[in-house]
Amino acid sequence: MKKLHYISGILLALFSAAHLFNHLCSMAGPESHITLMNNLRKVYRNPVIETLLLLAVGVQIMSGLQLFRKQRKATLSPFQKLQVWSGLYLAMFLLVHVGAVLAGRLVFQLDTNVYFAAVGMNTFPFNLFFLPYYTLAILAIFCHLAAVHAQKMKRTLLGLSPIRQGQLMVVLGGLMAGCILYGFTGGFQGMETPTEYGVMVGK
Repeated sequence: MKKLHYISGILLALFSAAHLFNHLCSMAGPESHITLMNNLRKVYRNPVIETLLLLAVGVQIMSGLQLFRKQRKATLSPFQKLQVWSGLYLAMFLLVHVGAVLAGRLVFQLDTNVYFAAVGMNTFPFNLFFLPYYTLAILAIFCHLAAVHAQKMKRTLLGLSPIRQGQLMVVLGGLMAGCILYGFTGGFQGMETPTEYGVMVGK
């Protein structure tokens, strides 16, 4: 189970790196985000790649929940606890997020681009849920990776111990979350979303 979790995790980590970088481009405006996304989709919406990613998501959720049940009552170090609880949040997030994206594509016939996520972040009271929901998801990715890194890394880098390296990864995750949310909310000007995405918030 741990091996399956690890292998599927590597695949999702590669996708997440590209996906989060794509989201960072929203700081330059929704057009920049959509342009890069359309180029990346040529790879990850290939039927073979997309099937592998969906299988990896399923494996991550099922194996992650099983590992959580086994480890939640064990005596764990702070980073082990961080790994377990961030993994639980990621399992729930993947289940909801992937389901929502598939519903947006197949049921609502929407292009699940930046506006698909942004409409909830820019509409009250839905933003009271979606802003922390996405913030915690980004943080959970970095916390999960930081916990694994801190436990497996055996040497210092740039004078930083493995624990300090893990802590720095968590801080970087917080900064990235702030930048992405800034982009998805249109910064201080706000973001106008096309009317067809209003269906996602009952408009």
